[in-house]
Amino acid sequence: MIALELDLLQTLALAAVVYFAGIQLRKRIAWVDRLNIPAAVIGGLLFTLFVFLTHDRLLTLQLNTAMQPVLSVAFFTTIGMGASVALLRTGGMQVVIFLLFATVFCFVQNFVGMAIATAFGENPLLGVMAGSVTLVGGPATGLAFAPIFEQAGLAGAGALAISAATVGIVFGGLVGGPAGTRLIQRYNLRSGIAPASALRAQLDTAPETIVVEVDREDTSLIRNLVIIAVAMGLGSIVSAYIQSLGVTLPAYIGAMIVASVLRNIDDGTSWLRIDQRAMEFMGNLALNIFLVVALMNLKLWELAGFAVPLFVILAAQVLVVVVFAVTVSFRLMGRDYDSAVMASGFIGFVLGTTANAVANMRALVMRYGAAPRAFLVVPIVGAFFIDFTNAIIITGFVNWLK
Repeated sequence: MIALELDLLQTLALAAVVYFAGIQLRKRIAWVDRLNIPAAVIGGLLFTLFVFLTHDRLLTLQLNTAMQPVLSVAFFTTIGMGASVALLRTGGMQVVIFLLFATVFCFVQNFVGMAIATAFGENPLLGVMAGSVTLVGGPATGLAFAPIFEQAGLAGAGALAISAATVGIVFGGLVGGPAGTRLIQRYNLRSGIAPASALRAQLDTAPETIVVEVDREDTSLIRNLVIIAVAMGLGSIVSAYIQSLGVTLPAYIGAMIVASVLRNIDDGTSWLRIDQRAMEFMGNLALNIFLVVALMNLKLWELAGFAVPLFVILAAQVLVVVVFAVTVSFRLMGRDYDSAVMASGFIGFVLGTTANAVANMRALVMRYGAAPRAFLVVPIVGAFFIDFTNAIIITGFVNWLK
């Protein structure tokens, strides 16, 4: 048996190769691309499966994961930079209502998971992990909170996080479109704008780009990198103070709070000139490296004792999400065509990711017509605000159940 112990640089090099392999696989496997499974998750899961199959047989691998906490804090700092009160006002009351509903639904997911976990005689934290942590939060939030859940008594939290998040992403892409279609057909709903050809130009616009002048030091990218660093530094002080009060929380909460404050100050003054595109670019870079390294270091053999309760919890979560989407969400948002499209987007991001939500809605509008209100409300809530409120909710549940 071969025993390998990689240092920090070797771990990063291997992570880069695994991430690139995930990118190539997503490009070549159409159904994986349609489900919006992130390339980092694809590559990381395949590597984890390889380690699982060779564990204690052919290979023992030890990685240096010292960069994980920094990458996690950097990503969630950029999430905090998106929590703009001005953006919330731009979306109007529909955004506020949808955000409040999605926030309340985080509690629903956690209580459903806790009830089933308790019925199986398992730690109720298993239900929270297979609740809003990984479903609304996705793999990044699940893996970021995994050490906190381990400390609180949930063994194998990392493997549980990525398993639940991956199942959520798959079903978020599978059931959202059919649910929205059912609502549209059942209530004979119509868009005021023609489908397909009239929408292609709108939906297939070129992606946003960032221009970096390499011969200058004072670029938007560098300036925003400095802002992230300052938010992370000040955030560590805020987190340390909160933890001194006896509250258990992940390291990134303080940075998210500080980042949100800086963003809203900048909205009113333009002193910092925060560029959201630059923030998203750096956040996605940190997230992908974090996810790959975290996945590479998972120990899938720790899942053995949780297979049945985890399956039951996730099956129940999918059912509850669909029921809430086609009843509460649809009615709350107006019982019209846009609200039906919004329901499919809701399923996408509370089970998977915002990419799932947009893909679900895109499929509907290409067939039935434009839904401009849905494309305004769902991405604002799913991409910017729900991660912020969900992190606070999860922190509360951990401190309650630890």
